[in-house]
Amino acid sequence: MLEMEPVEIDGQLFSAVSMKLPKTNFMAVTNSVGYIMCGALDVQLLNDKLKDRGIVAGRAVGVRTIDQLLDAPLESVTIAAEELGITVGMTGREALLKMK
Repeated sequence: MLEMEPVEIDGQLFSAVSMKLPKTNFMAVTNSVGYIMCGALDVQLLNDKLKDRGIVAGRAVGVRTIDQLLDAPLESVTIAAEELGITVGMTGREALLKMK
């Protein structure tokens, strides 16, 4: 089942996407600048093979809901995210607010 819903954080709008898959869930929260995602995100691939795209993204692991994704500390972030001041350990919510 695929669900999409708006998420507002400090007056900024984001889109949340979640999909129930066999034995796991896929989740992401995004805007036009970047996104945070569940453990399915391969940050190393984005940093190595797709570096030229400058993808702004962060990964949180062990999350099962959008709320958990927003509140969880990021386990890894892309180089482009670091350039915006997004760091490992920052919550998903904090990271999204830096995606302006």
